[in-house]
Amino acid sequence: MKISWTPQARGDLEAIREYIARDSAKYARMWVGKLVKKAQLLSQFPQLGRDVPEALEDEPLKEVLVGDYRIIYGLGDGEIVIVTVMHGAREFINK
Repeated sequence: MKISWTPQARGDLEAIREYIARDSAKYARMWVGKLVKKAQLLSQFPQLGRDVPEALEDEPLKEVLVGDYRIIYGLGDGEIVIVTVMHGAREFINK
């Protein structure tokens, strides 16, 4: 399956990279690499994630966890859409 990233999700990755890079550029690259690699794994295993508890019933979303981060995605016709990447301590608000 094809993977696409929303502008929100791309911005999330950049914000994560910038935040971690304040302390270590090396670890920033490592974490973003882990997140991207896990997202790419979804192309082979789209059902890998669990249901997002806060998601609206009419818009089911799934998530996979990478350390303290959540990759939230939706499944479409032959496509996986990465909606957002966020720290697990933050609340997901589905608008």
